[in-house]
Amino acid sequence: MAINFEVIHKDIAGRVGRLRVNDKIVRTPALLPVVNPHLPLVTPREMQEMGVEALITNAYIFRRSTEYRDRALAEGLHHVLDFDGVIMTDSGSFQLSVYGEVEVSNRDTLEFQQAIGSDIIVPLDLPTPPDASRERAERELAITMDRIREAQQLFPDANLAGPVQGGIFTDLREEAGRAVQDLNFTFCPIGAVVPLMESYRYRDLVRVVLAAKRGLSPATAVHLFGAGHPSMFALAVAMGCDLFDSAAYALFAREGRYITPHGSFKIEELAELPCPCRVCRSMTADELRKSEDRERLLALHNLYVTIAEIARIRQAILDGTLWELVDERCRSHPRLLDGYRELLAHAAELERDDPVSKRRFFYRGSESCQRTEVLRYQEVIPRIPLGDRVLVSFDGREVPGFDTVLNFKPPFGPYPTELAETFPVGQSEVPEWDDEMVRSGCAGIRALMEAHPEKQFAVRCGEEWIRLVLEELPDVEVYREQV
Repeated sequence: MAINFEVIHKDIAGRVGRLRVNDKIVRTPALLPVVNPHLPLVTPREMQEMGVEALITNAYIFRRSTEYRDRALAEGLHHVLDFDGVIMTDSGSFQLSVYGEVEVSNRDTLEFQQAIGSDIIVPLDLPTPPDASRERAERELAITMDRIREAQQLFPDANLAGPVQGGIFTDLREEAGRAVQDLNFTFCPIGAVVPLMESYRYRDLVRVVLAAKRGLSPATAVHLFGAGHPSMFALAVAMGCDLFDSAAYALFAREGRYITPHGSFKIEELAELPCPCRVCRSMTADELRKSEDRERLLALHNLYVTIAEIARIRQAILDGTLWELVDERCRSHPRLLDGYRELLAHAAELERDDPVSKRRFFYRGSESCQRTEVLRYQEVIPRIPLGDRVLVSFDGREVPGFDTVLNFKPPFGPYPTELAETFPVGQSEVPEWDDEMVRSGCAGIRALMEAHPEKQFAVRCGEEWIRLVLEELPDVEVYREQV
């Protein structure tokens, strides 16, 4: 296989990378717009001019098309679509998920994808729906793995994708990830997740993706099938997804829906077009509503917004500010917030890949207390050298009789003055202290105390924090700040 993935920069589990497919390069994270040759609202050539480096189309549609089948076989997929970048073809699994059956075998679709010159070929995997029983998920996963092995045997030199299935069962997803990894796949789509996203089950989505990631190698490019709304891209990238595909830009346009990074609106509801793309700057909301070309113009706008969000995410990874972007985007919908909180629940798992130093830490609410940077800081706190009597001072002032005086900054906890300018303490911005961040900081004090049970600890704080400190640290001596 001639698919290689190089990670250039990381933040949380997100990666900026280069996906090399034969002699073509795709910057990741990347969006692969879905192209239906029968419904060309935005042409592949236009997509390429907008900066799209890869797209996905459906081999099953091409195979059954009287208009395009023979052309694709004779001229090749790239010529028919007029696209020079990477073209990935789906096998027909989407139709399987919608209609329950397809009139094609695994071998047939593999041979057809190879014949039309697809850059990335997908075996005919079985997408197990979320409400399926474990027995069904196990059975369909076994069939999927058999078809993946068959694909390798039939086309050992092809650029094959290794789909990861397993339904809603995290152990099966991890098992599937490990299985395709053992087969040396470097490009692995996570399938059968569209129903989770359509029903706003982002908590389950996070669990499924992280489980699959546990089985896969860190060097594997991970594609999230069917993820197309920009509001959830940041969350998905933070989980470790590198590529996405979706027809949302076109489907939403047909429904008269206007996509933004925070959600979507019916065009009939908009008095303004809050977007700097060329469509929105060339007309008013009323003109767009009444345009005879409304569907195509909406599709163009939707695609512009989607592509721009991917670029914004890449920049956030380079800046080390992906957590801030995830926090912002996930507050656009309560169920996205559920997904964000589920991701934070796996901070210990994510911390292993998260960079040690970043540009900044912005406290954006109680969720920030669970970020990887806080977890890591509190794990290294025990390394601070201490005297026999230790004071943690909320206001930085000392009390006579202590060998070591540490300052305090929530949500991290105690720190020596030598670390005042280092990340994360020195590069963090926090608002006026609240209970949640102080509780988190007390967890840092507790970690220090537990690591040094032979030392004597005391806390100097204002009257408003005494009760909270004693709730969190009942054995600590407390000194009141003098007014």
